[in-house]
Amino acid sequence: MDIRKVKKLIELLEESNIAELEIREGEESVRISRASTVQIPAASFTPSAPVAAAPVAAPVAESAAETAPAHKGHAITSPMVGTFYRSPSPGAQPFVSVGQQVKAGDVICIVEAMKMMNQLEADKAGVVEAILVEDGQPVEFGQTLITIV
Repeated sequence: MDIRKVKKLIELLEESNIAELEIREGEESVRISRASTVQIPAASFTPSAPVAAAPVAAPVAESAAETAPAHKGHAITSPMVGTFYRSPSPGAQPFVSVGQQVKAGDVICIVEAMKMMNQLEADKAGVVEAILVEDGQPVEFGQTLITIV
């Protein structure tokens, strides 16, 4: 991998609030992570009398079905941090739509990182169940983009 690309990745990491970045090009890969620099100051509180701990009510657990839509299909995740695009260019037809049949190897979207357009392909055949990201939205490493059933 070119050292200029690595330097650009470091700059991207410093400019954003992400903690880790991993990029793969063919057989080469680079992972850059930011060490936590948050320091917690020591407490200088000295109570004058013993303090009794108040009972705390347990939070009500929500079911997973209520917090996130249930997608039972195979998840296509983002291999990098970047911007999600559904079509090859503005105004062009999207690569896939919900309900569309896809074959393994079909291009289903693009994730742009550092002005490089990375086409993502379906790794299995099936029907597009859901597209979970809006066109032009930023995505994180490992974020589910599309599900296929």
